[in-house]
Amino acid sequence: MTATDASAAQLAQAPAHPAVTYRVAVAEASGLPEASVDLATVAQALHWLSLPAFYEEVDRVLVPGGVLAVWCYGVQRLDDEPADRLLEHFYGATVGPYWAPERRQVETGYRTLAFPFDELPAPTFGMALDWTLGELLAYLRTWSATARFTSERGYDPVEPFGAELARVWGPADAPRRIRWPLSLRVGRSKRSG
Repeated sequence: MTATDASAAQLAQAPAHPAVTYRVAVAEASGLPEASVDLATVAQALHWLSLPAFYEEVDRVLVPGGVLAVWCYGVQRLDDEPADRLLEHFYGATVGPYWAPERRQVETGYRTLAFPFDELPAPTFGMALDWTLGELLAYLRTWSATARFTSERGYDPVEPFGAELARVWGPADAPRRIRWPLSLRVGRSKRSG
């Protein structure tokens, strides 16, 4: 298995695995041999790619009948109405204006993007983790919109938000289940052998 990323720094964070070869390459020019891949995947990044060039590269490297699977995750939920309202407000109103326009593609689950493959039905998926309040707040600081807000406004918006969320969280060190909906699009190459 080969995993590529345009960022050497990102790949440096990937866990070593004997079955995975990591290498720096842009998605639109993977350097993989023609018709050498059964499955190509893109996780939470399709909205950053030059789609025509990327789809051409995928079609080139997929074996006949090979599959492209792209996925992204939506805004997290706590299954707690007051906490979810606060998170939605932070996401949409506080840092919302600081998201790149491409973020809208994630919010639609990539459904509005061209997808020139024979689309296959995809199961419904989700992710879930148990996090403390501090872990959730640390995650919110990884958002590009949060970083841009901090850079442009001169303060960390997670600080006041964290104080507000703490009022409905309960004990800060008590883990709570955080859920993210996953959107998946899967398609088979139209190329025949």
